[in-house]
Amino acid sequence: MIGLGRNKIPVFKIIRNKKFWKDIDLIIWIVPFILVHLSSLLIASTQRNLGITDWYQHVIIAYIGSFIIYFLAQFPLRDLRKYVLPIYLFTILILLYVNFSGTSALGAQRWLSFAGLYVQPSEFAKLILILVLASILDRKRVTDLSHLIKPLLVSFFPWVLVFIQPDLGTSLVFGAILLGMLYWSGMPYEWAFIILATLVTGLIAYLYQLGLFIWIPIIGFLSYKSLPNQRKLLTLFVIFCHLIIAKISPWFWENVLKDYQRDRLILFLNPSKDPLGGGYHMLQSKIGIGSGGWFGSGLMQGQLTKLKFIPEQHTDFIFSALGEETGFLGTLFVLFLFFILIFRLIKIAIEARTDFESLIVIGIASMFIFQIMVNIFMTIGLGPVTGIPLPFMSYGRTALFVNFISLGFCLSVSRRGQSVRKNL
Repeated sequence: MIGLGRNKIPVFKIIRNKKFWKDIDLIIWIVPFILVHLSSLLIASTQRNLGITDWYQHVIIAYIGSFIIYFLAQFPLRDLRKYVLPIYLFTILILLYVNFSGTSALGAQRWLSFAGLYVQPSEFAKLILILVLASILDRKRVTDLSHLIKPLLVSFFPWVLVFIQPDLGTSLVFGAILLGMLYWSGMPYEWAFIILATLVTGLIAYLYQLGLFIWIPIIGFLSYKSLPNQRKLLTLFVIFCHLIIAKISPWFWENVLKDYQRDRLILFLNPSKDPLGGGYHMLQSKIGIGSGGWFGSGLMQGQLTKLKFIPEQHTDFIFSALGEETGFLGTLFVLFLFFILIFRLIKIAIEARTDFESLIVIGIASMFIFQIMVNIFMTIGLGPVTGIPLPFMSYGRTALFVNFISLGFCLSVSRRGQSVRKNL
């Protein structure tokens, strides 16, 4: 009901709900807020003397996101199931529209312009994929290869539409979400390895084709040992798929991937080969993190950050600013916060009232885990530059907003799980 009086607006009744605050999961509230406020200082540091207020927008989005968490926490996720398919189809249409009429920036066409704001639909697509996969996997545990068809199919369409934007980083997140949710729904870990091995097959086929004579038999042996029935036939099918991937990978590498994507995937092995080009970000990031020592130079005091040695440092390379200005202890503190957040999400997934809710939470946890690991590995030189942001810390309004919506879903599952345990 809408009205000027305080008692006529439902939001005030919700805020006064003592039961809600009694059941609230403080970890899901406090950890993101600490990360956001710390990162806002780092963002301000990377842009000081430029008159840019991205740090301010970062905090505002976080506060808006906190209200989203608050309301979603009271929404039973089971009510979403009947809307999953229409939302998924609408998301595919939006991604198609972005590829044809979206706004381009930095060599990619990923955004929609709406009322002066830029929205990145691929960020929402990650969350939509989690809901769709949870709806599919909730009905049938993955115990046979035929059970993989639907999950792979619904993941393929958003993946390919995001990949051709091009957005290699976000497309990889789709794969991490899929594997995490498949494993949680009962898929043997050997199958996950066989699926991931296709990437290795592609790299070997391009870099050292003789290695396939060793790699393909290993995949065949693992397939034979892990498949439950029709082992010979299915093992031959797996080997055939890997041979096809090996055959098309060199063509894919040369004709589909952009030059900068190829550089990113290879130069992390030796960034000094192109210190002023593809390896520049990684080298400067490592220097910045290393210069922080144990205690760092102090917030707003980082000289490498001040001198803009890393372009767009406030986004994907915010961890390098963290390392320079807070040192090893500061990075360790942030890693600890991420750890307790992920640990709490996994515990919520275990204690969830239904498999559908459990799968949603584990999908969100998989998304966060992958993004955290890849981003940090990227900034310290242990992985390629993929353009994957650090959750709650990298500047990006759409990504941050989606992260808070995701936590709202998790808090809803947490509260329902608590109410069930109290009634036992």
